Amino acid sequence: MRLTDEQWVLLAPFLTPPEKTTKRGRPRRDDRTLLEGILWVLRTGAQWEKLPRDDDLPKSTCFTRFQEWNDRNVFPAVLGRLYELLEDQGLLDLREAFIDGTFSAANKGARMSAPPRRARAPRS
Repeated sequence: MRLTDEQWVLLAPFLTPPEKTTKRGRPRRDDRTLLEGILWVLRTGAQWEKLPRDDDLPKSTCFTRFQEWNDRNVFPAVLGRLYELLEDQGLLDLREAFIDGTFSAANKGARMSAPPRRARAPRS
């Protein structure tokens, strides 16, 4: 999934790299390219291993950057900003919303408050 320049300008401020503690290691990969790879995986539902092979888009680096941004709560911040923009433009209508059941926890097993079953009386 390719980002337009307009989309990148909106998202780039959220993706600032953390402060370097050392000058060792490889240079940091391009955030825009890695974000496009992450969005491809999220959009298609494919596994990280299925990410199209490209020298600029290594799957392990995409996954590592995804984890880094997830740990820094980048995605909720981006969604919040996108919601604000849509609301300002009058394009967001929250009177009706749907939640996929696969994302909600399901109760499993018997209730913990149920009394234990008693053993039957021996038959004669």
